[in-house]
Amino acid sequence: MRNSNKLSILKKELTFLYRVAQSVHSLELDELLKEIVKIATQVTHGDSCLIYILDKEKQSLILRASKNPHKDLFQRITMKLGEGITGWVAKEKRPVAISQGAAHDPRFKFFRSLPEDKFEAFLSVPIINKVGVVGVINVQHKKMHKHADMEINLLSAIGRLVGGAVENALLIEESMALKEALEIRKLIERAKGILMKRKSISEPEAYRQIQKESMDSRKSLKEIAEAIILADKLQLGR
Repeated sequence: MRNSNKLSILKKELTFLYRVAQSVHSLELDELLKEIVKIATQVTHGDSCLIYILDKEKQSLILRASKNPHKDLFQRITMKLGEGITGWVAKEKRPVAISQGAAHDPRFKFFRSLPEDKFEAFLSVPIINKVGVVGVINVQHKKMHKHADMEINLLSAIGRLVGGAVENALLIEESMALKEALEIRKLIERAKGILMKRKSISEPEAYRQIQKESMDSRKSLKEIAEAIILADKLQLGR
């Protein structure tokens, strides 16, 4: 009977992990993290799920996804590697499961802007790929919750299973950011050239004018550069 129960649990775990492998495939980081949040919540029935992603250069963990609406806090809440329970999990590459009074754990770091910090139960697992840690999944329950071994093991397995997908999505996001930065730089260079020719000013003066207009209008440098280029096209078309 006991072996039958073990086989039943194992079958359930394998079925769930197969579903994870089939569903987690997005190359867009935010969409991928949303899917992981959904899966983690299904596994644990948690009241909250937060995902932090490791910034390798700064060696800090950055909040990037949440079950509850916290969009205004994304990329603003950060922790150093080793800081808080989240940082400890990332540094040690080991899960932490606290059934009650999570905020009283000596490793806990409190954020006033996160209501979840007042929740009782806390389960944190690392997101790992072949190279190392790329992030952390935190699941919290408002009331006391004793985490079953299956719950901890399954969420830990998910953290290992999605590690490669998260790393790929991060590389694509970085590549897209570099591409966008290059495009913006080209637009600004073009806009500077237009101002230099039209007003007979130097390159630094042209750039200062673009910066000033950006600050005064509260628009991005890209928007100001595009406006200058469009105005020049309209003037030439007359």
